[in-house]
Amino acid sequence: MNLSYFANPAHFEKLAKVVLPLLSTLCIILLPVGLVDALIISPPDYQQGDAVRIMYVHVPSAWLSMAIYAACGIAAIIGIVWKHTLAELFLRAALPVGAAATALCLITGMLWGKPMWGTWWVWDARLTSVLVLMFIYIATIALLDAFDRPEQGGQAAAWMTVIGLVNLPIIKYSVEWWNTLHQPSSLSSLKRMMNPAMAGDMLRPLLVMTVGLTCLAAIIVILRLKAEMLARKKAVKGI
Repeated sequence: MNLSYFANPAHFEKLAKVVLPLLSTLCIILLPVGLVDALIISPPDYQQGDAVRIMYVHVPSAWLSMAIYAACGIAAIIGIVWKHTLAELFLRAALPVGAAATALCLITGMLWGKPMWGTWWVWDARLTSVLVLMFIYIATIALLDAFDRPEQGGQAAAWMTVIGLVNLPIIKYSVEWWNTLHQPSSLSSLKRMMNPAMAGDMLRPLLVMTVGLTCLAAIIVILRLKAEMLARKKAVKGI
């Protein structure tokens, strides 16, 4: 089985019918449990106090902002090389979700930064590179409908997405390459995952929230993709 199998809309519909109920079940279970754990059960941090609870949304949204863009980058390459229409439709479905996750990451980061750093915003390498990612998302979404033919917009957005991939390693390693205020990731490597610097009472809700929000984002992307496929089908038939 190769990628062209899932590029077939009929095959994707069959896959979506199986995946959506599983993701929905996980989301319904994990998000309420994660929120209760994050907001009530988990203890306040000895330095940050209750402000640390912002982390349980900030960190998953930061992960999603990069993960969704990476998925869009793969789809863009597939669209450029193999000209699969589903790849372009995936960009239309996923890019706004990624932009929303990035906006949430920036907003929660500012809310977190005010009590920790004494200011809403600093031109820190990590914060600035995430802001650049937000601009890339917005520019790429704009390109999708900047041409008379949807296919042209899809190709332009695909190239923009591929070019923007260079920003992902900058975001990832910015705290290591430059002297930044932003703290390094507690789970940035397999070694740290096996022996994390974070206490278990905080790691647990963080992981649950990350998986739950990832499931929610995947559900939204799949539903948007199904809607994009239906709209394209109607456009082709001239309905």
